[in-house]
Amino acid sequence: MYKMNLSLIALVLFTFLSCQSNTRKELVDSATGNSNSMQNRIENNIHRIDKNGKNDPLATTIETRMRDLKVPGVSIAVFDNNQILWAKGYGKKNKETTENVDENTIFQAASISKPIASVTAFKLIEKGKLSLHEDVNLKLKRWHVPNNTFTADEKVTPSRIMSHTSGLGTSGFQGYNKKDTVPTLNEILQGSTITNSEPVRVVQKPGESELYSGGGMEVLQMLIEDVSGQEFSKLADDLILNPIGMSHSSFVYPLPEKLHKLTANGYDENGNLIDGGYRIYPEKAAAGLWSNPTDLALFMIALGKSYRGDDNTLLSEESAKTMMTRVPNAGGIGIGLDGEGKAFRFRHTGGNAGFVCYAVSFANTGRGAVIMTNSDNGFPLIHEIIRAISKGYNWPAMWMRE
Repeated sequence: MYKMNLSLIALVLFTFLSCQSNTRKELVDSATGNSNSMQNRIENNIHRIDKNGKNDPLATTIETRMRDLKVPGVSIAVFDNNQILWAKGYGKKNKETTENVDENTIFQAASISKPIASVTAFKLIEKGKLSLHEDVNLKLKRWHVPNNTFTADEKVTPSRIMSHTSGLGTSGFQGYNKKDTVPTLNEILQGSTITNSEPVRVVQKPGESELYSGGGMEVLQMLIEDVSGQEFSKLADDLILNPIGMSHSSFVYPLPEKLHKLTANGYDENGNLIDGGYRIYPEKAAAGLWSNPTDLALFMIALGKSYRGDDNTLLSEESAKTMMTRVPNAGGIGIGLDGEGKAFRFRHTGGNAGFVCYAVSFANTGRGAVIMTNSDNGFPLIHEIIRAISKGYNWPAMWMRE
C-alpha cells in the first residue's frame, strides 16, 4: 500500500510539473508572439509628422519613410520592465557594399556619450576622488580653466559642467577626417593650429543659466583622467561598459577589430557618404562613443534601476537621484529630463556628422526605447518611430516636450 501511494504521488507530481512546464512555454511563446506582433504593427504604422507636430492620417512603413528621408539605416531597441522586448536593424549600414544593418551594427552615439561620461564622474564622486560642487581647477593638473571676469565670484564645477550651467562655451565639435592630424585633449581645450573648434573658455557667469557645452564635457574628461590617473576610455570600460554588459560599445579609437567590422558608415542630408565613411571625434566624453541600441538600452535600464534603488551596480540610488534632479533653468545633472509623474523620463539625443540617435526611458518603470540612424536626416524618422512606439504600447509620449 505504501509503495502504491508513492507511485501515485510521483505520477501526480510528474503530471503537475509537466503542466507547469507547458504553461511556462506557452507564456514564453505568447510573450514572444506579442512582441513580434507589436513590432510588426509599429513597423507598418509610421505616420509622417508635419512641422506643427501633427500626424498624417495615412500610415506608412519604416522603410518608406527611410526612402523619403534618405536615411540608409536605422536600428531600434525597445524595453519594458527592465527587459529588452525586441531589437532590430533596417536598411543599409554601408550603401557601397550593400551590407545590411542588424541588431549588432554599431553607430556613433554622439552626445549620448555625455550621460555615460557623467556616470563615470559620479562613480569617482562615490569613491571620494571628486566633489560635485568644487572648483574643477583645484584638481585639474595638465590644464586649467582660464579665469576671467565671469569667474570672479562663481566657479566651474563638475555639477555645472554636467548640467550645462558652467558658463563654458564651445557647444559642439565637427570631428576630423581620417586623413587629418587629430589633436590631443590638451590641444582641444587650449586651442591649437590643428584643432577645428574654438578654445574652451568661460563665456558667461557659471551657474547663471543653461548654455550647452560639449567643451565643458572635455574639461570633465580631463578632470576624470587627472584624478584617476587613467585614460578615459579605459576607465569607462572598467566602471561602466563592462559591468553592465555593453560588449558592443567603446570610446577607444581605433576601434578594436571585433567592433570595427560592425561599424555603420555615416551619410549626409543628401544621402552622400561622409568622406572616409565617418569622422573621428577625439572629444570622447562629449561625442566619442560607438554603440548600438541594445547596449544603450542596457545603460538606460541600469540607470533606471539605480534611480529606483533596485540595483546599485551602475550607481548608488543617491547618485542617480542627484543626476535626475532638475537644476534651475536647466535639465538634470548629466542627463536630460522631461515629464512629471508616470511620464517622468530621462533621455538624451545625439548628432555627429552622418549619425543621429535618441535614447529615452521612463524613470519609474524601466521602459523606453533607443533609436540610432546613420544619416543627418535621422531626427524626423526617430520622432515618427518614437511616437509609433509610445502609441503602440500605450505608453506616455516619449519625444521631448510631447
